[in-house]
Amino acid sequence: MQDHISAASAHSHVPRDPKLRAPGALRLALEARMPWELWSSLLALPFLNTMPRGDGHSVIVFPGLAASDLSTAPLRRYLRDRGYDARAWEQGRNLGPGNGVLEACLDKVRQTRAETGRKVSLIGWSLGGIYARETAKLAAADVRQVITLGTPFAGPPKATNAWQVYELASGEKVDDRVSHYDLATAPPVPTTSIYSRTDGIVAWQCSVQAPDRAPGGQSENIEVEASHVGLGVNPLVLYALADRLAQPEGQWVPFDTTGVKRLFFGNPARADWFPKSFLV
Repeated sequence: MQDHISAASAHSHVPRDPKLRAPGALRLALEARMPWELWSSLLALPFLNTMPRGDGHSVIVFPGLAASDLSTAPLRRYLRDRGYDARAWEQGRNLGPGNGVLEACLDKVRQTRAETGRKVSLIGWSLGGIYARETAKLAAADVRQVITLGTPFAGPPKATNAWQVYELASGEKVDDRVSHYDLATAPPVPTTSIYSRTDGIVAWQCSVQAPDRAPGGQSENIEVEASHVGLGVNPLVLYALADRLAQPEGQWVPFDTTGVKRLFFGNPARADWFPKSFLV
């Protein structure tokens, strides 16, 4: 499959520090807030259910490293309730992209397109976002848009607290696998990266799409306050997903963070990493 991936384009104008490290102990400790994020979403459901309903097109959701479709069940349930044909990836536990995994992702996208006659949206959580992005590069004509959640597609591959888990689960070196692909270049379809500066697993800089690595200019970054393991149940993430997916096909526009949304969604250009709620 790597022969089909586009060659690396010009270097990003956004500095990528080769010495970038994985999140430290404080951010890692903040991963414990995931249950609170889940309860927040349950409490916010009356508001989340007022979001525009979807047009019924298919959405395939790819889980993160060492996770299965069970981890994405709440997210897919919400998407179905909003009117989408939300589908699991159906490959069991995510143990890395070896053994034909990416080929199976590509087959599922093409089969879904053939079955429904409509382009498919892809959502990938963490490592699952790599599958979504790379699959969309190979099947751009079949993909409506790509949305990733805390996906490390830029920066050094060891700037996460999960690279050892990756090597143990996949049986291969993370540096060897990453060298096969031009991960930093976005697919040639509307692409959204949802990330958190308080992510305790992935260094947030690894999830920021550089404009000059985004073919067609239809790429954006949306910052939320969330844990990495809670991205799939965080109310701000669910809101952003519903907003992005509800756009009519072929009429993509960037996410609007003006007005009251400024209180909830961060500014990717700011210099600090801590959440606004920590400020006094």
